[in-house]
Amino acid sequence: MAPTVDFYFDFISPYTYLANTVLPRLAQKHGASIRYHPINLIEVMQKVGNRPMTIECRVKGEYATVDLQRWATRYQVSYAPTPYWPSIDFAELSRGALVALDEGRGADYVDAVYLAVHGNPVNLGQRSELIRTLNAAGFDGARLLDRAKSADYATRLEENTSEAAQRGVFGSPTLFVGNEMFFGNDRLQFVAEALSSGAASQAGK
Repeated sequence: MAPTVDFYFDFISPYTYLANTVLPRLAQKHGASIRYHPINLIEVMQKVGNRPMTIECRVKGEYATVDLQRWATRYQVSYAPTPYWPSIDFAELSRGALVALDEGRGADYVDAVYLAVHGNPVNLGQRSELIRTLNAAGFDGARLLDRAKSADYATRLEENTSEAAQRGVFGSPTLFVGNEMFFGNDRLQFVAEALSSGAASQAGK
């Protein structure tokens, strides 16, 4: 059986954008599949007693801006702090991810939205820009967003968020290989080692 990585994420997190630029290649290298779990990060934090310190602590936020650029340089990807995040409906973006997952194109949606938020920032708070971004990724953006308005998707996002908190998630990105949890884009090497270990143990059976 091929190994699986459970990927809990919220588009609000720039560190998760960085993780997502690496994770698909890492999974492919180890013959693993990715299960995408969009969540509401702020609600997860509230449920488990965590706080968004890079927002609340000015000096930590300033450090994170420098640190994020270091990681982007390491990964050789674009990164720019988005000036648009106060206007973006991140819950809507997560509901849209659920629609795309249902349609079998979750990874394409996640890649396109993360790039538009944190790679080459676009004002996704403007409906026309959001639709244009999705259309450019091969979606019918208006139709997808209409589907995402459904109460069913709002409920599923809440369920994902509650499940994440129950599983011990306290931030984004959080990844699981089996029951082993890894937090942060700087833990991807440990994810790779867990996948290698799992593949080796399967081969030995």
